[in-house]
Amino acid sequence: MTTPVSGVIAILATVDTKAAEAGLLKAELGAHGLRATIVDVGVRPAAGADVPAREVARAGDHDIAELAGVRRDTAMHAMAVGAGRLLRRWQDAGYLLGVLGVGGNQGTSIAATAMRELPIGLPKLIVSTVASGNVRGFVGDSDIVMMFSVADLLGGPNIVTSGVLRRAAGALAGMIGTTDATSYGAARPQIAVTAFGNTHAAVTCAIAHLNRAGYDTVPFHASGASGSAMERLIDAGMFAGVLDLTTHELLAELFPADIYTPVRPGRLTAAGRAGIPQVVAPGGLEYHCFAAADTIPSALRDRAVHHHNPNNTNVRATAEELTRVAAALAERLNGAAGPVTVLVPGRGWSEVGSPGGVLHDPAANRAFTDTLRGALGDHVTLRELDLTINDPGFAAAASAALLDHLAAPAPHSVRISRR
Repeated sequence: MTTPVSGVIAILATVDTKAAEAGLLKAELGAHGLRATIVDVGVRPAAGADVPAREVARAGDHDIAELAGVRRDTAMHAMAVGAGRLLRRWQDAGYLLGVLGVGGNQGTSIAATAMRELPIGLPKLIVSTVASGNVRGFVGDSDIVMMFSVADLLGGPNIVTSGVLRRAAGALAGMIGTTDATSYGAARPQIAVTAFGNTHAAVTCAIAHLNRAGYDTVPFHASGASGSAMERLIDAGMFAGVLDLTTHELLAELFPADIYTPVRPGRLTAAGRAGIPQVVAPGGLEYHCFAAADTIPSALRDRAVHHHNPNNTNVRATAEELTRVAAALAERLNGAAGPVTVLVPGRGWSEVGSPGGVLHDPAANRAFTDTLRGALGDHVTLRELDLTINDPGFAAAASAALLDHLAAPAPHSVRISRR
């Protein structure tokens, strides 16, 4: 097994087609005083890699010769798994400074899949022919930087791609030379908070309460990838508690036509696994998010619609849909090892879902609350407040509930009553 030395950058490339580009990146990184190793992630092995394809395949529990006979996407996934395991192994051993990928659709898919297994904060960049399009499927909930190659990565570097590749190497060198702000707020415990534009007032008010109480906060936009990243960071032990005011992603997970479909399934589960306190509200849970108005499925076009911006259109969820969401929410919260409070703003769950808003539908919301009340376990507090979510009183109640949980000696000793 090829073992990189301490302080190495992994260059992921399908060497049979991108050897020259990978070589340029390695040389350019060398000019920045950085050592790089080329990892061949292609399903057709080629000479010129520091870590050959057979080692990558072996790390994924496959033989490279066997992959030649399987379906292309299956072989690519196997190489991505192997590359991800190698990168994680080097990361855990303290070898890895960063990862730089280069490729077309195939190489981008393999490199991105492998990079997503690495922790947030480690520099990751991909030069790709497909980076000018929708890269959500590649980036997921990771902090991967995508750089468009402009011209095709074919036949070796040219007058266009050579400059892009050199700048990519320089960018990664700059990331590596930048100290991560890991000490920011280290003296104060961290609270994760979820947000939307339609719950902005509630979130900012609650953050102010928490900050004054001695906690720092990290807000996550409930756009699927960001909420999924929050779950990952909760699992990593970053947070003392969660103020999950904007749980839209659960609706998106259950009804995946939504543009905010989570990259990883399982929202509202990490805090429960970790046993940390969580306060949950149905912010933004009452509407689906689509792109431009013409992307709304025909079956939903007779519903109430809010045109948030030219690329974001909100469609009201029905009582039947919210009943299903409530059952899923209860199941996830019932499994929590730590204290949980659910606060429902009875007058509206978002700016546009409150009285006077185009998505205001108290009957549909009531179906959700009634189902939730019947499904939650006795160890979970459920309170309905006669407020809109953006009322300052709701933010004060939510932050106070979380602070009460945080002040308790241990989750198992919290006595919770139902109201």
